[in-house]
Amino acid sequence: MVAKNIHILEERISSACLSAKRNRNEVKLIAVSKTYPVSEIENAFKFGLVDFGENRAQELNQKSELFDGAVNWHFIGHLQTNKVKYVIKPAEYIHSVESKKLADEINLQAEKIGKIQKILLEFNASDEESKYGLKNEYDLFELAEYCKGKSNIKLAGLMTMAPFTDDQKIIRQTFSKVRELKEKMNNEGFELNELSMGMTNDFEIAIEEGSTMLRIGTAIFGDRG
Repeated sequence: MVAKNIHILEERISSACLSAKRNRNEVKLIAVSKTYPVSEIENAFKFGLVDFGENRAQELNQKSELFDGAVNWHFIGHLQTNKVKYVIKPAEYIHSVESKKLADEINLQAEKIGKIQKILLEFNASDEESKYGLKNEYDLFELAEYCKGKSNIKLAGLMTMAPFTDDQKIIRQTFSKVRELKEKMNNEGFELNELSMGMTNDFEIAIEEGSTMLRIGTAIFGDRG
């Protein structure tokens, strides 16, 4: 089942890249493995996936120990400062940084193990109360500047989530807003390479709008029970 799902998904991603005149290798597929058992991750890994996303710190920590460096782990959920210690060692990227307090703790824990931690700043482009993330451009630029001054943090890009809607215009506006913010920040010298946006329901639009990281769970592993 997982093998078939990955095959179908890869065809859709390749087709979307072709339509958007982008190279397939510009877009990283992150299999969102949160709450799925290790056996499902092993299955997906066997069929060629190497990037996996978790949104619970301790779950990421426990799963990562079973793969001994073969997998690239991404922390994609809301991260509390007291849970950073569980995430720092395994996570190649932390996608959900939204405060100076969290940036400080990530920098501190990364320094302890001699690591430069790659992070993305989470931007709430849809301005939904139910979602985390920075909500205005001023705060985004201020936090980005703050992170630049941290010796054990590498600011790599931005992350966002589109509203759960069938209205493609709204989804596209959300993604294009964050892409434009990335371009604006790069014009100010931030050198951001990554845009983490696009999930099972909207990844094709995300690819068209410049996403470099797709966070996809259901289209790979099926619906969670």
